Amino acid sequence: MKLPLQITARNIVLTEAIEAVVRKKARKLERFYDGIMSCRVVVEAPHRHHNKGVLYNASIDITIPGSEVVVKREPHEDLYVAIRDAFEAARRQLQNIARKQRNDVKFRNRMEGHSIPV
Repeated sequence: MKLPLQITARNIVLTEAIEAVVRKKARKLERFYDGIMSCRVVVEAPHRHHNKGVLYNASIDITIPGSEVVVKREPHEDLYVAIRDAFEAARRQLQNIARKQRNDVKFRNRMEGHSIPV
C-alpha cells in the first residue's frame, strides 16, 4: 500500500485485538491486487436495537489506480464476523478487477451437462 492503512472506530472502543485483525486482513488483500494505493476501514456499532441487541458494521474503501472499491456489508451481531464478511467481499471485488485487467475472463461452458448426439 502506498498510503498507510486508516482504521476508524465509531461508537465502539477499538481494542488491539480488533485492530490487529483488521491490519492482518488488509495486508492479505495485497496478495490479490498489488496496486492498492490506500485502504480505509470503518468499524462501527451504529445504535442499539431493542430486539436485536448491538449490530456491528464494517465498511472498506480501497483506492486502486483508476478505480475505487467500496464495500459495505449487512450488519452482524459479531464484530469479527462483520469484519470477515467485509474483507471477503473486498477480496472478491479485487480479484475480479485483477482478472479483467489480465483479460482472464471466466467463461461458462453452455454445453456442460448436455450430451451431444453422435
